[in-house]
Amino acid sequence: MDTLFSEIEQQARSEVAPLAVRMRPRTLDELVGQDDAVGPGSWLRAAIEQDRLSSIILYGPAGTGKTSLAHVIAQVTKATFVEVSAIGGTVSDLRREIDAAEKRLAMSGARTILFVDEIHRFNRSQQDSLLHAVEDRVIVLVGATTENPFFEVNSALISRSRVVELHSLSDADIERMLDHALSDERGLGGKYQLSEKAREAIVLLAGGDGRAALTTLELAAGMVAEGTPDDPAIIEEDHVRAATPHRSLPYDKNKDMHYDVISAFIKSMRGSDPDAALYWLARMIDGGEDPKFIARRMFIAASEDIGNADPQALLIAEAAFRSAEVIGYPECRINLAQAAVYLALAPKSNAAEAGIDAALSEVRNGPARAVPDHLRDRHRPGSQDYGAYLYPHDYPGGWVDQRYLPEGLERGCFHCPSDRGWEAYRTDAVARDRAARFGAARPGVGPSAPSPDSSKG
Repeated sequence: MDTLFSEIEQQARSEVAPLAVRMRPRTLDELVGQDDAVGPGSWLRAAIEQDRLSSIILYGPAGTGKTSLAHVIAQVTKATFVEVSAIGGTVSDLRREIDAAEKRLAMSGARTILFVDEIHRFNRSQQDSLLHAVEDRVIVLVGATTENPFFEVNSALISRSRVVELHSLSDADIERMLDHALSDERGLGGKYQLSEKAREAIVLLAGGDGRAALTTLELAAGMVAEGTPDDPAIIEEDHVRAATPHRSLPYDKNKDMHYDVISAFIKSMRGSDPDAALYWLARMIDGGEDPKFIARRMFIAASEDIGNADPQALLIAEAAFRSAEVIGYPECRINLAQAAVYLALAPKSNAAEAGIDAALSEVRNGPARAVPDHLRDRHRPGSQDYGAYLYPHDYPGGWVDQRYLPEGLERGCFHCPSDRGWEAYRTDAVARDRAARFGAARPGVGPSAPSPDSSKG
């Protein structure tokens, strides 16, 4: 229950709080952007308004409204709202809150919403300590993370929650936030105005980050003598630039830049252009991109675009990812650059991706195909009637002509190797070896041919 003293304390904290904190939305309607996630007709909005929220993981870039949404949930729902820091929180802290939530539920039927910001910072034991409480609905978990939860959050915890992705704010969303902060009494109360150039600069520098936009506005306002609602002070572009001298303009231009730059990076490596790959890599590094995110994309590209044309590429990408984990910035930029150049210069093949996708399509859409009898497991009664399995190692070159595909499918239906790099070399070598040995080692032909061995397998 609020008292006079608590109200005074809240007011005092509000007066010194950053602009981004003071301007946090109080209702779902005040939340800017994120219509897909929490707009009218969305699952999350209905769950909040009906007070039937289940555990969720809010995932998205910085400044997209994850914490703001959590505080709106606290305002709207009837549940007890508890916040735990993933930076300083311990397993003991979590267990204490879970015990308290269990008592609330048992004594009064009151639910507890546990908000964990930066949940990816929790170690495995901390995340594991939440599992039973989430599964039994002792608590409703609201986790927030800037990292992909499928990489950074315990899979068991993911399976018990719903992941809700938030996206970078649009330029129009940022402008709405600026206008609201300029006019609202919680913000600058009409005492300041932005010149058009200043407005454009803040939007440009924000890069879809609402918190960054409000922080820049507050810093720029601090460089100008305070005006009045009748005679507001004008914030110019120079004030904005001076307030944020180290912001990375090239990478954070607009809401799509994060995805556009990583796309350009991947396509440059796929297109075998090391200069372009280094340029887009530099854009991401200078913009403060997570090095693990960059390395993960290279990990994918090593198999997606290079594959067995150069199997070494996958090991190089793995080493780059490991360096990002262990070393971090600034030194890991060198490891990332080395890997990016290697991937760009490597011969290219997408045969692995095309092959598995074709095979999956056949499995999902084709008829059910039986395992050929001679390939079936031999460790069961009656297996002697399955037919002869030819053990390849009993034959010259470790190969014998034998059907491995089910009936109705023939060699070459899925794997279509490229004519590049190691993949081409091995394909040609296999073809030459088989052609040279086929006549001499054909099963059942010639005195040197081994007897079929049905005991292997």
